[in-house]
Amino acid sequence: MEYKKITETPSNHEHLEQMDTQTILTKMNEEDKTVAEAVEKTIPQITKLVDALAERFQKGGRLFYIGAGTSGRLGVLDASEIPPTFGIPHERVIGLIAGGDTAIRKAVENAEDDKVQAWLDLKAHDINENDVVVGIAASGSTPYVIGGLNDAKRNGILTAAITNNPGAPIAQIADIPIEINVGPEFLTGSTRMKSGTSQKLALNMISTALMIKIGRVKGNKMVNMQLSNDKLVDRGTRYIVEGLGIDYSEAEKLLKKHGSVKLALEAGRE
Repeated sequence: MEYKKITETPSNHEHLEQMDTQTILTKMNEEDKTVAEAVEKTIPQITKLVDALAERFQKGGRLFYIGAGTSGRLGVLDASEIPPTFGIPHERVIGLIAGGDTAIRKAVENAEDDKVQAWLDLKAHDINENDVVVGIAASGSTPYVIGGLNDAKRNGILTAAITNNPGAPIAQIADIPIEINVGPEFLTGSTRMKSGTSQKLALNMISTALMIKIGRVKGNKMVNMQLSNDKLVDRGTRYIVEGLGIDYSEAEKLLKKHGSVKLALEAGRE
C-alpha cells in the first residue's frame, strides 16, 4: 500500500533565513498550535491502547517503547519518568532506542537500519505475551521499529504504533495504530519539531492514563511519587495536609514515617 510521506513534504513557509527572529518564532508557534488538535483525532486509538495495557498490567505485564533518534529518545524519556512520578519499578515501563543508551545523547550511525536488533533488545528483557510493544517513528518506516513490531506480533505480543504518516508501514503492522497527521514541518523534514511534540503529547496521555487506571493516582494527586528531593517531600506533605486536615509538621512526620503519601493518608485515616 502506497502512503504519502507527509513528514517529508515541503514546509508551508519559504525563505526562513530571510525572516527576522520574531517572525520565525511566531510562524513556528502557529504551526505548534495545530498539534494538539491532530492528537485529539487519535484519542479513540489511544483509548484502546490504554485499556489493553491496563488489562495486561494487572497480570504483571509491561510496556515497552521502541524507537530511533528523536522518537526513541522520547520513549526513553517517558519510561524514565514513570518510576519517580508513580512509584512503580523501572522494569514495568521500558524505553529501548536503536543504538542503545549511547544513542540517547549521540546519534549512532546506521543503528536504526537494523531490522533484527529491536527483537534482540526486547528478548534481553524476557518479553512475553503479557507485555505490550509500542513502536514510535515519525516516518513510520524505521527498520529497527518495523522489525521489532513484526517479531513481537509473531510471538503473540500486542503491538501499537505512533507515527506521523498515516498508512505508514508500522501503522499497517501494529494491532493498534496511532496515526497523528501534523502536516509538514516548519523546517522541512525536521520531525523533532511538530512530529516530536505530538509524540510527547501521546506518550504523556498513554502512560498517565495507564497509571490512573491501575490505581497509582488518588483524586488528582501523585500519591505514589518517590520522595527523592525536598521539593517532592514538600509536595507530598501538602497533599497530606489537604487530605487529612492536619498541620504541616504533623503531616511531614507522617510522610517520613510511612514513606509515601498513599501510606501516610491510609495511616492517618485509621
